[in-house]
Amino acid sequence: MGNESWSYRRALRDGRVGALLAGDAVSNVGDGAVIIALPLLTLRIHGAVPAPLAISAVEASPYVLATALAFAMGLTRLRIPPRALIILDCLLRGGVLVTLGLLAMADAITLPVLIGALLVGSVFRMAGMSARRLALTAMVPPEGRLAANGLLGTSTSLALYTVGPLVGGILTAVRNPGIALLGAGASLVVLLAAAVFVIPSSDGSVEGETIPASGLRILRQVPVTARLLVVVFGFNLFYMPVEVVLPLLVRGPLHGDGVSLGLIWTGFGVGALIGAVLTTALRRFAEQKVLVSIIAGWAAVVLLLIIAPSVPYAVGVFFLGGVIYAPFTPVVYTVVQAVLKPEEQQPVITLWGAGSALAAPVGLALAGPLVQGVGTLGGLVVSAVLTIALAPLAAVGLRPRVEAPA
Repeated sequence: MGNESWSYRRALRDGRVGALLAGDAVSNVGDGAVIIALPLLTLRIHGAVPAPLAISAVEASPYVLATALAFAMGLTRLRIPPRALIILDCLLRGGVLVTLGLLAMADAITLPVLIGALLVGSVFRMAGMSARRLALTAMVPPEGRLAANGLLGTSTSLALYTVGPLVGGILTAVRNPGIALLGAGASLVVLLAAAVFVIPSSDGSVEGETIPASGLRILRQVPVTARLLVVVFGFNLFYMPVEVVLPLLVRGPLHGDGVSLGLIWTGFGVGALIGAVLTTALRRFAEQKVLVSIIAGWAAVVLLLIIAPSVPYAVGVFFLGGVIYAPFTPVVYTVVQAVLKPEEQQPVITLWGAGSALAAPVGLALAGPLVQGVGTLGGLVVSAVLTIALAPLAAVGLRPRVEAPA
């Protein structure tokens, strides 16, 4: 407990860390509101397009160009300083979300406009998320990385999955979904201020001469990072039917509304907050066992959601899912960073994040037709079965662990 506990307390007392975490938390509240607003807005404007296909297209669009940029940074010598990436993401995505919110509130938005704007406006988002992590972990010593990653996880759990969805559900139910998009765009101002005034331009950056020729080459040289990438890609891929099914499940068998959907995600967020707080206690267990347990536990959560008779039951199930899932990202990134040299982290973390996140647009593109073909409950069955099948593969693929380089 010693070093990790000290690092956690010290990080919280560091003004720069606190400012970046505050900006991250406020922007995550906005993103959490968008989780609720986008599918409900899509259901209003999808027209002749089948609802599952429309939802999957809208939710996949922010990932396409963002993934392309992240792969370009990981596979080539293209480097954008983390501070600059955060600023670019805040300016572009914030402006697009505000514009979409105003159009939605005026009932002047169409499905192609929504998809196209999200496609372009999110181009820096994925690289920007990696940049936040790189900037934050650069502010703490190596032994404090799990604590720093845990702080980001706590921020995400509280803001993105607890407060944000509840706010989004209320705003969508009381007003137009556009007001949630408008608020999400405005929420990026705090993160923008932190990036401009708090983060040094060098934090998380590397010098030109030390940039490896290819992040892919480093993945080959450090096999545990490649194996983790395969496992996480599969985990994210098999989760995506849940993203498409949930709003349809709430509006259909559960007879709920926007507030109901927000409450379900808030239940996940409360559980994830508890799981994130407990993350550092898991360091005494082997990372392989922790990750495999999370994968198997999430599959069980999806199976429980299949038999949901009511919204309160679904809230409870997603609460359990949050507790199980929350440690996943901090543990994964801590393992990856522990086996990389400082100059290897930006290309590999960005490439690794892009590869794992690629599962989102691919999974959503497949989930729409899947749910359209087999129905909401059938989509959940497929998601659960594939996730369960991934658990033994993960147990084999993560053994043995490669130790950190000297």
